[in-house]
Amino acid sequence: MSAESAQGRGRAAARFDVDGLLADRGTRIVVCCGAGGVGKTTTAAAMGVRAAEAGRDAVVITVDPARRLAQSMGLRELDNTPRPVELPETGRGAVPGSLHAMMLDMKRTFDEIVEAHADPERARQILANPFYQSLSSSFSGTQEYMAMEKLGQLRESGDWDLIIVDTPPSRSALDFLDAPERLGRFLDSRLIRILGAPPATGAFRVLGAGVGMVTGVIAKIVGAQVLKDVQSFVAAFDAVFGGFQERAERTYRLLQERGTGFVVVAAPEDDALREAEFFIERLRDDRMPLAGIVLNRVHRTAVPDLPEQAATAAAAELDRLGDHALAAAALRLHAEQARVQDREQWLMDRLAAAHPEVPAAEVPARPEDVHDLVGLAEIGRALGEG
Repeated sequence: MSAESAQGRGRAAARFDVDGLLADRGTRIVVCCGAGGVGKTTTAAAMGVRAAEAGRDAVVITVDPARRLAQSMGLRELDNTPRPVELPETGRGAVPGSLHAMMLDMKRTFDEIVEAHADPERARQILANPFYQSLSSSFSGTQEYMAMEKLGQLRESGDWDLIIVDTPPSRSALDFLDAPERLGRFLDSRLIRILGAPPATGAFRVLGAGVGMVTGVIAKIVGAQVLKDVQSFVAAFDAVFGGFQERAERTYRLLQERGTGFVVVAAPEDDALREAEFFIERLRDDRMPLAGIVLNRVHRTAVPDLPEQAATAAAAELDRLGDHALAAAALRLHAEQARVQDREQWLMDRLAAAHPEVPAAEVPARPEDVHDLVGLAEIGRALGEG
């Protein structure tokens, strides 16, 4: 064992009781967050399977555009409607709970909100508006905002007693906490209000002819039709917008309640653990309930008591004696695995020392990616064992 690793020993984080979190009927929402590529989607899905095995009626919502979740759950595709997942029997018989899964369709969610909160004619005008179509499909923050909307819808439906959210795979995977304010700020901005105001009304009368000059310039830059589309959109959307902000604020408060648990997912790598620290600190600053951290794809050797240096020395000695090539190769392979293990352990101990209040669960590295429900159940058991 290296000196670095030895120094880190003894600072391991407390064990994260994932089974306790999922089985607790007081837990209603689990939000998985973390950098891209650390197994966040798989962790969310495995938690869903594990929760169903514990008797919960769970739904997993992913905003990850990849199709891995559908494939691993035996579904041909996921869409904006929760789909039932047929779980295989366990050694104790049929699974006592249930599991559904869905993948967020941000445009469809936006359309549903408009249809639910505007009269039919106004909804038709909004949905047909080219500016709205662009906003609902590609505006920065729309995906995260719609994740908040869908979470609120699922919670209010009462159809599931546990909702597990897989957040977007990006550096700003907590953007969904900011998205309602950012989208609201945009839609309520002075410029949008000016552009949306008919020339004969309020904003133009107060601000005078200078505004006409500004809008004339904007029309030349973006086109008169685009400007007209914006004006039509704001006029039709105004009655709907207040409900957007109110629901977003309600969902934000819901995320701060005791029934919610945030789970940071990371891998024992420098970049991923730096991201994990960012998420831990951001959640603390926003007073969001952090349940724990999942350290994914952790490497462990089959012979934990044989350190890297001893294995390397033994392999060299066998090479010197000759005729022990296979044993020497096995020792060198073990030495490499021990080196990786020591490095990962040092990184994890460093994180635990910086955030001793955050419990952690480890999931061993697998020889291949998870691609079915059996694999997800195995990951779920590993999470439960910590």
